[in-house]
Amino acid sequence: MGAPLLEIENLRTYFHSRSKRAFIRAVDGVTMVIARGETLSVVGESGSGKSVTALSIMGLLDAGPGVISGKITFRTDGGERNLLHDLEHYVTLGEQDGRIMEVSKDEAGWRKQVERIMAEVRGKEIAMIFQNPKSALNPFVTVGHQITEAIRLHTPTKHPREAKERSLYWLERVKMDSPRLRFDNYPYGLSGGMCQRAMIAMALSSEPALLIADEPTTGLDATIQSTIVGLLAELKSELGIATLLISHDIRVVSRLADDVAVMYGGTVVEYGPAPEILGARFGLKHPYTAALLASRPSAQNVEEKGGLPAIEGEVPDPIDVPRGCRFYARCNRVTEDIRDACARHEPALKELTPGHHVRCWLYGD
Repeated sequence: MGAPLLEIENLRTYFHSRSKRAFIRAVDGVTMVIARGETLSVVGESGSGKSVTALSIMGLLDAGPGVISGKITFRTDGGERNLLHDLEHYVTLGEQDGRIMEVSKDEAGWRKQVERIMAEVRGKEIAMIFQNPKSALNPFVTVGHQITEAIRLHTPTKHPREAKERSLYWLERVKMDSPRLRFDNYPYGLSGGMCQRAMIAMALSSEPALLIADEPTTGLDATIQSTIVGLLAELKSELGIATLLISHDIRVVSRLADDVAVMYGGTVVEYGPAPEILGARFGLKHPYTAALLASRPSAQNVEEKGGLPAIEGEVPDPIDVPRGCRFYARCNRVTEDIRDACARHEPALKELTPGHHVRCWLYGD
């Protein structure tokens, strides 16, 4: 298959809490890869770092210090580039007992560096669909004009008339109802599902190598959700675009994903092929992944009118991240043999079967 399209290594993105005078460790050592033409889905509870990981890739973080370490390698036919090139020249880290406790960053200088790197990438080779399409679209500009502007900016098509026809083509591809009529509509005149289709059309209009879809079905009713998921599946089959899909909905993930990364407390606790991560017959799972899958509604649960199993405890505070396993306080599979290791040391992401990695002391040597 060759080298992956996108490779993230040990990514750390921190924010500073002025009130608590401490760092919010939103993304804390994330490693994952996206193969060409395949879909990697990132799942996990709110606050696990999924969206911040996507925004770190796109270079769209404003709050400081932002990305402080790591490497994001992006490979296309035009070559290989590190989207965090020279980051270490802008950041000085202070560590204590193996943990980052102090960060000094030239944020203005890094922002200029990011814009230089991403100028030829963002919107052209990597496109993104945001959570709330109505807030992501400009309310004062027609939908057609926004798509046309993206086409003229990121593709060889520069003539307004040709760009308009190209916009209409993509609106038709995403099955927009009456595309010529919707072309002249403002976002407030479209439903949530129509705005999401417009966002997908805009993202795909530059024919990117990587599409980042951050909760593409959030806020839509069940019927529209199913339609949007079907559309994404169809476009993936036709266009072969690699996709980073962020979703809470396991049904969406199981339908679209080739690989799954499970995030918890700012890091990846399990990563591997979707059938192994989501399938009930594969017993080797991180306790958090097993708990997530168990909390899904099932036909048996509905018939018996029973309550859904809940994961006890609270998501760890990103300011005060546990020293050991981040799921230790909520885990119901801890044994006496591993209790001390779980409490004191964070496990490594270990490969159990080819391509299937788990960060858990249950699968230690």
